Order: sequence, then C-alpha cells, then structure tokens
Amino acid sequence: MSLNAENGMTERQYPDPLIIPRAEHPVSRQSIDREALKVLYRLRDAGHTAYLVGGGVRDIYLGKTPKDFDISTDAHPGELRKLFKNSRIIGRRFRLVQVFFRGGKIVEVSTFRCSSEYDLNGNGNGNGEEQVEDQVLASNNTFGTPAEDAFRRDLTINALFYEVENFSVIDYVGGVEDLKNRIIRIVGDPERRIIRDPVRMMRAIRHAARSDFTIEAQTWEAIKRHRDKLSVCPDSRIRDEFFKDLRGGASSPWARLAVDSGLFFVLFPFYEPCLTDPDAGEERRTRLFNLLAVVDRLHGEEGQLPEEMLFAVLLLPWAWAEMGIQGDVPPKGQDAFALSRRLRAALDDNLASLNIKRATREAVAGLLVNLPAFTVCAGNGNFPKWLQRKSYFQAVGQLHAMAQEAGGGAPAAEVVVEEKKGGDAPPARSSRKRSASRRASRQPAFAKGGIFGLKK
Repeated sequence: MSLNAENGMTERQYPDPLIIPRAEHPVSRQSIDREALKVLYRLRDAGHTAYLVGGGVRDIYLGKTPKDFDISTDAHPGELRKLFKNSRIIGRRFRLVQVFFRGGKIVEVSTFRCSSEYDLNGNGNGNGEEQVEDQVLASNNTFGTPAEDAFRRDLTINALFYEVENFSVIDYVGGVEDLKNRIIRIVGDPERRIIRDPVRMMRAIRHAARSDFTIEAQTWEAIKRHRDKLSVCPDSRIRDEFFKDLRGGASSPWARLAVDSGLFFVLFPFYEPCLTDPDAGEERRTRLFNLLAVVDRLHGEEGQLPEEMLFAVLLLPWAWAEMGIQGDVPPKGQDAFALSRRLRAALDDNLASLNIKRATREAVAGLLVNLPAFTVCAGNGNFPKWLQRKSYFQAVGQLHAMAQEAGGGAPAAEVVVEEKKGGDAPPARSSRKRSASRRASRQPAFAKGGIFGLKK
C-alpha cells in the first residue's frame, strides 16, 4: 500500500499492465478520427499521458466503426482548457472537457479517475469509516492514475487503452482476452461492483446483446441475485440507460437477456404475469422479441423511431393480453371510451417508475387504443375516408405494419415526416371546398400506394 498525496487515502498496488505491441493487435490510427488523433498528439507534445479509451478501442478491436472517441489523460480540466481554446468544461460530479471541431464533431477528454471504490474491502471505505454494504456508492470525483482509471470502469472490454507513442494497447484487467473469447465480465468482484452501482447490470446486458457475447458466469449470477437493487437507482438514470438499450439496434437480444435474468421484470413488473403465463407466456415472449427485431431493423436502415412508437411496440404484447385490444371487432362508443380510460390509467401506473412524460404516455395510449380499428380495416382491404382523415392514421398504420412484419408479413417502413417550408400561416379551416387532386395529395403515402406494405 502507498499513500496518495493528493487525497490522503491509502492506495492499492495494481498489477503491471499487459502491453500489446502494434504487430499483435488490430487497432490502427487509420480507424481513429483525425480530430481524436489531434487531441492525443497535442497532449503528448505538451508532456501529458493520454490514451484513447473505452468503446472506441473496443469497437476497433472488434472491426466495428466507433460512434465516438473518448480520451483519458493525466491533464486536469484547467490544463485542458489552456491547451484547447476550442473547448468547454461540462459536468458537476466529475468534470469533462469537450473539444469542438468543424462539422459539429466533439471529442470528450476526461482526467484519469481514482478507483477507490474498487478497493473497498469488507465494511470499510479506506478511511476507517463504516460502510453500509448495500449502499449505492456516490460518484467519486478524485483524479487518479491510469491503473486506477482502468479498474474503476464497468466492464473489462471497456477498460482498454490505446496510446499513440508506440501504437500499443494497454490492458490492466484482461479485456483483450475477453474480447477474443467474446465474454462480458464486470471488472473486479461483480457482487460488490453491482451493489455499489446497480446500473452496471444494464450495461453488462447491453454490451452482451450488441456484440453477441456471453456473460461470464459470476457476472451473470450476480445480476440475477441483485436485479432488485436496480430499483434504488434514480428514475432518470434508469430511463436514460433503458433508451440506450431500446435504440441501440440490439433491443431484441437485449430483451431476451433481460427476461432471462429477470431484469426486465424489475423495469416492467406489470409484464411478468403476461410473459411467464404457463400457457401463453412463451408465445407472448416470442411476439415481443419479434416486434423488437423490427425496431432494430428500422433503426439500422431508417433512423430513429419516435419515443411513443418505441413504447407502443414494446407494450403491444401486454396490451393484447391484458387490455383486450386484439379482436375482430374494434370497440365502439362507450366500450371504446372505457378501453381508453383503462389503458391510460394502466400506462400512468406502469410507466411511472421510468418518469415518462405525460404527453408520451398519452401518445402511446392513442396508438394502442386506435390500433384495433386500423387492423380490421386493413384486413378488409378498405380504409374509410373518416379514418384516413384522422391525425393518428399514419402513426397507427406504422404500428400495424410493424406488428404485421413481426408476425411474418411484409417489411414495414418508417414514416418520414416532411418539415414545413417557409413561415406562412396554415390555411384557414373555414373553407370546406377542396379540389379532388388537392384532397388526394393530402392523403398519407401508404393510403395511396402502400409504404407499409398495405393495400387498400
């Protein structure tokens, strides 16, 4: 043990890293954005240690194109601001520096962080103070060393460093071996790391789903054992992590892992009776996974679906089973009104833990409650004009088409909404006379030709 002069805490002795030379790894500067390389070289030339870290190294190693490039360094935020005039400091708990480049590119630079949380043993916190074993750890703001920074990261495959001086990969935690073996492993003791921050369970499942990796046995058992602790995390944080799962292009394999581990039922406890029913549970799970596979395809080909559509798709098997929205005859009159009230009340209760906005919940309810009428009309091959004029017609049509594809039908397509051109005010609604050509031009595309694979 040694003493950290900056914070007065005893410091753990870390093992020497595995340093992999350029000839033995696939990470190349050609795969790194030139803006990130500029930051790395400027830090190096100023006498600082700086590495490409995290997902950028992981993705290049796997032959993928990283979405962004993050850098860690021994330079403190104030020093970074002096080096990079085109930058700003963000964050409250731990300050990051964003370096801006032309074209809207941003490179985030963080200072190596202390991993004192990883060093906690028993019920002590390193200062002789008693530590509650199941307490969620507060964010640690202390700067540290490269080794500490590696050990405080969540997963071994996200704790790799790449340095531009010798073009080598630096591995403190066995991340390279786990990449080769396609394994997801939490850094350190998974029991303690999950208790300190339960969100790590979501991240482990997300990366396993995205890369088709296997979750290491101890990590998997710890997730199943401590899944209920996810409920102690702030709603906003869980919501942000969940949308990364839903929009990451691997929501279907994510849902399989989340259901198998039980984490899905911590997020959506109302779904458990529906998906675990001994008679119909397997069929409903298959429906859910197939629906999310459609979402993944659309996100890969067409862009991002709106939030209300994502939730409508996610909740569709539950709504079919528990709300009775699936049938040959859509509800009318008082029955439709009663269904709408029941559905809205259920969504208010069921989505409260994720802090979903009221407007989104209302939009989800509108999609689900109007789906039966659209389904019946689609089956008859006829969309009456009163339905085509409804504001929800296009969105409900998309939901229907996604459900059809999930059931083996034609591929659905994402709606493309054109922006208004110019600043003119909308035409007055008092005039009822419109030419036939103008009226036809205002119909949704699929009502005329089948953008969703539907026919009149």
